[in-house]
Amino acid sequence: MANLLSLFTLSLLTTMSLTIPAAGHFWKSVKNKPFKLGTPKLSRFQFYWHDIQSGSNPTTINIIKPPPRNTSSTTGFGIVNMIDDPLTDRPDNGSRMLGRAQGFYGLVSQEEYVLLMSMTFVFTTGRYSGSTLTVLGRNPVFQKVREMPVIGGTGLFRFARGYVHATTHTFNMQTRDAIVRYNVYVLHY
Repeated sequence: MANLLSLFTLSLLTTMSLTIPAAGHFWKSVKNKPFKLGTPKLSRFQFYWHDIQSGSNPTTINIIKPPPRNTSSTTGFGIVNMIDDPLTDRPDNGSRMLGRAQGFYGLVSQEEYVLLMSMTFVFTTGRYSGSTLTVLGRNPVFQKVREMPVIGGTGLFRFARGYVHATTHTFNMQTRDAIVRYNVYVLHY
């Protein structure tokens, strides 16, 4: 009986410690004024994402292969690639570099070719240099236009929200290299 009472007391104390905030609160509500956010702006811009899997300097590498028992899947379900892809102002490989897309994508469907993309656009030139935008979403790559949400940002894109439209410019079936046009629509302060 003493063990049961001790167990009950320990359980009660644990529950209370998780539900009652500690002295000196670790959180605090703030008003918008300290941030001086102002009026949100809608920015629209376009760039090209170069996903290069071939050659001596790929910008995409495979980090997870599907298990051998998954050989019946024609969609590559389970494959995950890490990316550090260039972002340029035109689709040409030699065009002006605007930044990089860093993150990963994985093939997430057993029935169609669909990526789950988690990437941060890191801008290195121009007005947005030093700022970032983060995209996280489903990308059914064989649809003409794919929409994914912008879930946040840093620098000039703090508190950002919006979406991107991705449209494949070129895709090489042999090398798996792709160039994708991104149209970005983002609200920020």
